[in-house]
Amino acid sequence: SMEISSLQAFLTVAREQSFSRAAEALFITQPAVSKRVAALEETLNTKLFNRINRQVSLTESGKQLLPKAQELVNQAEDMKRFASSLSDEVSGPLKVAVSHHIGLRRLPPILRQFRCEYPEVELDMKFDESEQAARLVEQGEIEFALVTLPKHLPGSLTAEVVWEDPLELVVGRDHPLAARADSSEPLPLKQLLNYPGALPTADTETFAILQRKLSGRDLKNHLQMSTNNLETLKMLVVAGAGWSLLPRTMLDEYLVVIPTAEQFVRYLGMILHKKRSLSNAATAMYALILADK
Repeated sequence: SMEISSLQAFLTVAREQSFSRAAEALFITQPAVSKRVAALEETLNTKLFNRINRQVSLTESGKQLLPKAQELVNQAEDMKRFASSLSDEVSGPLKVAVSHHIGLRRLPPILRQFRCEYPEVELDMKFDESEQAARLVEQGEIEFALVTLPKHLPGSLTAEVVWEDPLELVVGRDHPLAARADSSEPLPLKQLLNYPGALPTADTETFAILQRKLSGRDLKNHLQMSTNNLETLKMLVVAGAGWSLLPRTMLDEYLVVIPTAEQFVRYLGMILHKKRSLSNAATAMYALILADK
């Protein structure tokens, strides 16, 4: 029979494109990885990798096996989770991905409570962009992601809104637009394009929200700076580098809010896989997050 460990080795070599890096990722020796892949090649009676001058790439058979292997490994993981959830114990590893913003601004009290109630759980938390985090949920690498929810998700995933996150247009105190703060006349959005902006990158939902409101005017050409760390963006705005769109939760006396006729809001929450059962640890964390709604 096909050993799950052989499939795991195959998937890891395919992902890392290297036997030595796969060995590091799996915490086993390189000969052990080679042996598992060789066993799989023997079972299937086909070559799965081309090994040409130290470059490792999938053969045609390898490419065909890849999604199948991922499915089998996911099913095996699922069975393990299902079996462990038959006990009431909340322990073991919990792998999730979280955006920096949520990790910093929303999660600390939830994590403190989780640590108190479930000290046995080994929490493995990755900080990741929403798009990458969704991919990890889809591939079964993590149980769920806690991120800014994108407008569109692949069919295998589902989104659960936890927080509504209103955004405001902001500038630093010395910015030419700061004078508009007390005006009863809202600023027409297209006027922003006369000034440099500092925003998250174009593949983020926050960028898309503003782009949608600008009805066809291309925002990309007007950006001086972009970084996906909102704390860094805030610092740039306070330093006078440009305007930005930031969550209301980040406002302070150094930021000036510019009134516009538009409302900006993004939604923060969980991305889950429709077909996977959550471990006890993930279910417990899920309940604490939803209780914060």
